[in-house]
Amino acid sequence: MNGHFDAGLEVISLTPRESDVLRLIAHGCTYGQAADRLGVSLHTVATHIKNAYRKLGVRSGAAAVMRAVELKLFTQV
Repeated sequence: MNGHFDAGLEVISLTPRESDVLRLIAHGCTYGQAADRLGVSLHTVATHIKNAYRKLGVRSGAAAVMRAVELKLFTQV
């Protein structure tokens, strides 16, 4: 599912994989566990997280999850 939020003129949109990774982090998974569950490399997970942080304007996992929940970018955490 694409996380998508229209904040006035600015649209914040996470890719499905960015949303998946962020959701797994919200559930307490490490980057390694998220990589294993999604069948991707640790580097790929780190890239998705970095991109999600940039899009959400945050610098930590906790802040990213909070911001995504506030913006209703995914329905279930």
